[in-house]
Amino acid sequence: MIYFPAEWYPQSGVQLTWPHENTDWRDMLPEVTECYIRIAKAIINYEKLLIVCQDEETVKGYFTKAETKNIIFREIACNDTWARDHGAISVFADGCPTIYDFTFNGWGKKFEAEADNRITRALYNSSAFSNKVKYADYLHFVLEGGSIETDGKGTLLTTAECLLSEHRNNMSKEEIEFFLMQVFEAKRILWLNHGYLEGDDTDSHIDTLARFCNETTIAYVKCTDNTDVHYESLHLLEKELKSFKTLSGEPYTLIELPMADAVYEDNQRLPATYANFLIINNAVLVPTYNSPKDKLALQQIQHAFPDREIIGINCLPLIRQHGSLHCISMQYPEGFL
Repeated sequence: MIYFPAEWYPQSGVQLTWPHENTDWRDMLPEVTECYIRIAKAIINYEKLLIVCQDEETVKGYFTKAETKNIIFREIACNDTWARDHGAISVFADGCPTIYDFTFNGWGKKFEAEADNRITRALYNSSAFSNKVKYADYLHFVLEGGSIETDGKGTLLTTAECLLSEHRNNMSKEEIEFFLMQVFEAKRILWLNHGYLEGDDTDSHIDTLARFCNETTIAYVKCTDNTDVHYESLHLLEKELKSFKTLSGEPYTLIELPMADAVYEDNQRLPATYANFLIINNAVLVPTYNSPKDKLALQQIQHAFPDREIIGINCLPLIRQHGSLHCISMQYPEGFL
């Protein structure tokens, strides 16, 4: 029996892969490092942190001695720092904590990812995980953590644009659905055929658009400006979400997240999104963008998670490389670290 827990399942910790001068962050390293430090310190207030880094002593210097007691460091080579997509996906197989290692190929061979693709194996071989954790090799299949959402009850939520990309698995929808339902023992897959963000390299990852908040609630990006290039596509996404039913046959409770104000870099719009939040033990870390809309986004996410502390973190540095808070992190359930 395979159990694929939702992100709100009790966690043992979160993985970050730390930026350094040989990553795409090289031209803005101090700025992005400050953002990572803020995120890391927020996480260790609630649970362990696993940091993959180029130089342990350098990264340790950003934390107090007391803080490092809650951090696991591993020096492992990386191309970039998007842990959501090169990190392991966690399941319980017959009750045993198990990490699934899928191939990460730079979002459909857009970027070099050979070192990133070795990180999960290196972590496992370095005993970063609990000795009870098992390793499952699924490297014949390309799958990024940001491309799927689980409700913890057998429903997967994803986008056709990403999973059906020919530069990932080049398989039919039926073949991919069969594979995912086998490895995760899913009961069903809800496919979104609409929704995208300009500047997004991931081919519409679900974690930029719509997120499970509990078994019956989905938070999603809503665009109300009919002059915005995203308006029509996000309107159709909303329509699809309204047509979905929970496992008990009821409509989902839908929570609207504002479309983030446009942010540009070199005249290119960046994929700022409030849907890219990270659920941790007793809290939710929410990306903010120094915008008046930040307050509404935080309020809406508090509505989705009334019993958790909502912590906004300025992620303007992250979106300059076309990702945000959830994209750089990967959570591990209780019993994994």
